Amino acid sequence: MSLRQSVGDITCTLVSIVRTRLELFSLEASQQKASLIKLLGLLFGAILFSTLALLVFSLLIALLFWPTEYRYWAIAVLIVVYGALGLGMFLAIVNRLNKGPYPFAATIAELRRDVEVVERLRGSSSNNAGDS
Repeated sequence: MSLRQSVGDITCTLVSIVRTRLELFSLEASQQKASLIKLLGLLFGAILFSTLALLVFSLLIALLFWPTEYRYWAIAVLIVVYGALGLGMFLAIVNRLNKGPYPFAATIAELRRDVEVVERLRGSSSNNAGDS
């Protein structure tokens, strides 16, 4: 086997590895995009209908307590409850963003394994060169 053929085989293998990694990255990117679009659509719908429900509920409570002397207390309780719910949801979002899976984790793991293989090969070739 000639040196030229060996270099050609190694180059072909490297190109194949890079192509596979790029295909994996592309697949993960499309999955992330689809997931994000679906999540944003659900988020928009949830915000819209929750806001409408909250508005109608608030009007109902205000109208029920309006003729009484507790109308201001009723409105204050609604403010506290809505504030606590909003804060809880905000903290849940921050928690999910901080602890959720990293995008492109599979691609990064594959590249990490490739680096380990190359380092092992480089280490074994330097050991073989030292033995000669």
